[in-house]
Amino acid sequence: MPNLHPLVQLAKDTIENYVRHGETIQPPTELTSEMEKQAGAFVSIHKYGMLRGCIGTIEPTQANVAQEVIQNAISSATRDPRFPPITPDELADLDIKVDVLGEPEPVDGLEELDPRRYGVIVKSARDRRRGLLLPDLEGVDTVEYQVDVARRKAGIRPDEPIELYRFEVVRYT
Repeated sequence: MPNLHPLVQLAKDTIENYVRHGETIQPPTELTSEMEKQAGAFVSIHKYGMLRGCIGTIEPTQANVAQEVIQNAISSATRDPRFPPITPDELADLDIKVDVLGEPEPVDGLEELDPRRYGVIVKSARDRRRGLLLPDLEGVDTVEYQVDVARRKAGIRPDEPIELYRFEVVRYT
């Protein structure tokens, strides 16, 4: 088994411990440089190549990325409304990725987006609804489709005015 990046290992250990014992682990005492900073982060779980859970935070909600990953790993494994909670018998079949988000920046139009390089945040110009889609996702090959999926995730109709933001991620596997 290949060595996992420390953030992915942290997410894996968190999921396994929470699913098996219902306990939240503590971050390592020695944090890597990636773990020390504050940033939003997503934990994506796949089983046999199919999405099995993905939850994250756009902005940091914890003291550091290590704690952000721990909280989002638990949520991704047990609270993604699209899927039932992960069970102990599934743990050996999971593939986990961690995306650490860069600072979102406003964009003026679709021409400033690229679904391979940038994630997108679509925010309703009328209220607080917003949807996010990570970059470089299988099947998301056009800016228009990326924005459409993010709109739908937020419940924003195609005719509603929106604000667009882009962000880069560092993806750990």
